[in-house]
Amino acid sequence: MPSLLLVVILVELAVHLVNTIGAATINNLLWNLYLALPTQTSRQVAEKKKIQKEYLTIRRDLNATSSQDQFAKWAKLRRQHDKLFEQLEKMKSSHDASKAKFDRTASIIRWTATSGVKFILPWIYGKQPMFWLPNGWFPYYVEWILSFPRAPLGSVSIVSWQAACTGVVMLLSDTIKAILVLALGAKTAQKQPMKVAGENQGEKPTSQGTKEKKDS
Repeated sequence: MPSLLLVVILVELAVHLVNTIGAATINNLLWNLYLALPTQTSRQVAEKKKIQKEYLTIRRDLNATSSQDQFAKWAKLRRQHDKLFEQLEKMKSSHDASKAKFDRTASIIRWTATSGVKFILPWIYGKQPMFWLPNGWFPYYVEWILSFPRAPLGSVSIVSWQAACTGVVMLLSDTIKAILVLALGAKTAQKQPMKVAGENQGEKPTSQGTKEKKDS
């Protein structure tokens, strides 16, 4: 079984990733993965795409058929068009209902596995020390703060360990973002001098041609 210290770190990392990526983005990703499985919903989506393709073909033929010159053909295409449109509307309603149900289930599972676990852990392991501080290294008030709220004095409580992990995760996230910004900025700065040099080389023949024109 993984150490409680590691579990807290992983939970804090998961919460930060969810907050950074966004719940809607995660739900859409999980929905696409769910549709890739051989389920009834995925079969319904495939059938919907098939009917939608057929509907677009008939709609194109209907628009290309004259209702006056080719009334019989136009009427047949119109009936097929209306029938497929009605089927697509029903499928869309069913698809939206399935998607909404999936989003609710995914949100509950995601919250339980991240924020829910984050709140439950201190309640279960509130009295258990994460690790002990060296004896006599810290004053009494520091030991009291680090052991808050229910851990033994002289130890680090799970609440303090969660706060420390949150700070480290935020710091690492900001560091990675800063490195990416600097890397992208350096890459953009390298492209700009090359572009300016190319523009200057293109202007030289023009300036020489203007000078020769003035001399003549």
